[in-house]
Amino acid sequence: MLGTLALASKGMAGVSRAVFVILLATASSVHLPTEPILMILGVDTVMDRGRTAVNVLGNCTASAVIARTEDKLVFSRASNLVE
Repeated sequence: MLGTLALASKGMAGVSRAVFVILLATASSVHLPTEPILMILGVDTVMDRGRTAVNVLGNCTASAVIARTEDKLVFSRASNLVE
């Protein structure tokens, strides 16, 4: 079940409410009842916003780390820009 969830959830963070499709598909593939999954529909809006914020923060951090290792990201102070 964990392997199915791991494979099915790739690329899910960018799609709103995609967690329900993944959970329903996984539950039906391992022969679990799907009705309890629909009970989390009410609180998923808040959780979805949190997942989106974490995804954006992670993408920005990864971009900054890669740019820094490639010497493409240079930190400078605003006082240095004014001459």
